[in-house]
Amino acid sequence: MAAIDRPVLSPEFRHRRVVNWLSLGFLYAFFYMTRYNYTAVSPVLAAVLGWKNTDLGVFETMMPLVYGLSVVLNGPLADRIGGKKAFLFGAIGVAIMNFLFGCAAYAVASPAVWEGTGLARHVVTPAVLNYGLSGGFLLTMMAMVWGLNGFFQSFGALSIVKVNAQWFHVRERGTFSGIFGVLIRMGLLLAFQGVPLILLFGPWQYAFWIPGLFVLIMFVINYFLMENSPQDAGLEKFETGDADDDGSPSSLKYVLKKVFASRLTWMIAIGSMMIGFVRRSVVDAWWPIYFVQYHGADRTTFATYLPYIIASWGIAIAGIAGGFVFGMASDRTFGGRRGPVITLGFLGMAVVLAMFGISDLMHLGPTWAACWLLLLSFCVNGAHGMIGGAASMDFGGKKAVATAAGLFDGMQYLAGAFVGMGVGYVTQNYGWEAWHWAPIPFALIGAFLMSRLWNVLPARKSGH
Repeated sequence: MAAIDRPVLSPEFRHRRVVNWLSLGFLYAFFYMTRYNYTAVSPVLAAVLGWKNTDLGVFETMMPLVYGLSVVLNGPLADRIGGKKAFLFGAIGVAIMNFLFGCAAYAVASPAVWEGTGLARHVVTPAVLNYGLSGGFLLTMMAMVWGLNGFFQSFGALSIVKVNAQWFHVRERGTFSGIFGVLIRMGLLLAFQGVPLILLFGPWQYAFWIPGLFVLIMFVINYFLMENSPQDAGLEKFETGDADDDGSPSSLKYVLKKVFASRLTWMIAIGSMMIGFVRRSVVDAWWPIYFVQYHGADRTTFATYLPYIIASWGIAIAGIAGGFVFGMASDRTFGGRRGPVITLGFLGMAVVLAMFGISDLMHLGPTWAACWLLLLSFCVNGAHGMIGGAASMDFGGKKAVATAAGLFDGMQYLAGAFVGMGVGYVTQNYGWEAWHWAPIPFALIGAFLMSRLWNVLPARKSGH
């Protein structure tokens, strides 16, 4: 199949797309901040409430489970009502859930008292709670609120691809995935660097209230500046090169058939699930508590905290680089094909995880750990951006893009739901040395699946 020609864009169109993209993109970044602020603050929550890794794992299961189911079910809804309405609805819910989660601080009369270090650290005196609450009840209520946050968070990924499928041509979408990766990394950087700064000047609940306030500010900006399509912004209709770009409205039957009846989309969805096993078990969820428990990172002591800082910035920068390298290679080197770069990304994940595991077995220290996390982020986020940012638009098309994104993203987070309790159990019972090895088979499975799509291009409208 021949490569797809790149479009010629007017300066007016480029300018309006930048405005739309920045408004949408910053809101998406703050969605990530209000999703991963829990991960960044989890060592503090564990210290205050006396939680073990298995308790923390409840949240790392609840959020991706609810998110994964919601993003699949809400995809057809976002395709019907449009990305703008879906995103704004999600933003209000995210802000409310972060406010409610922070209110749990008022249930604590006095924090737990600990002794020991690492995984041998244990509670001497449990946390004392107000209002006659038990520790189990408080954990359950907080997990339910965080699960609802996952429901509202699900509208973010659906909306951003729904809107941008109207603004980006098929041949531009690999590069778009790089920009998509920037937003993800920016949001994670806001969580993993911004949240610790908040904790230096205020109690832990502000790590949820302040990001929630940012989401509300971006809600207002997007209400006035973001539009679903060039036509809604007063521009001429933009030909995206999609096979289904015929101007007719999408029906539920068409959307469901295009996505769920396609062998190709299911192969990509399973590939996304394999990314989820790696991403949620290492790069995005557990590495902060790993540095605290395994390497003794302490934000009040610069020498022990420096590798954490290196990892946080390194993961962000490498993730951004991976998104652009994978995206541009897909568009320009492989002529719009996504399979080759995703396959190479999976192989890179397997190699880096093995080297990371060997590094810890040899006790090479936290700086080496930060370096391996950097390389892993490059591979994971390059591959994730291609599936979440490019493939969902390619194979869902303008009419079914949110449904396709929901399937791909949902499968990834459903994998994360299995990972949440699993990592907590493994690290609690077998130590952090066992942490690196479990995701390797999933990376290899992903490489095999995506290699089967090496020469696949999205169907395109005749004349392009």
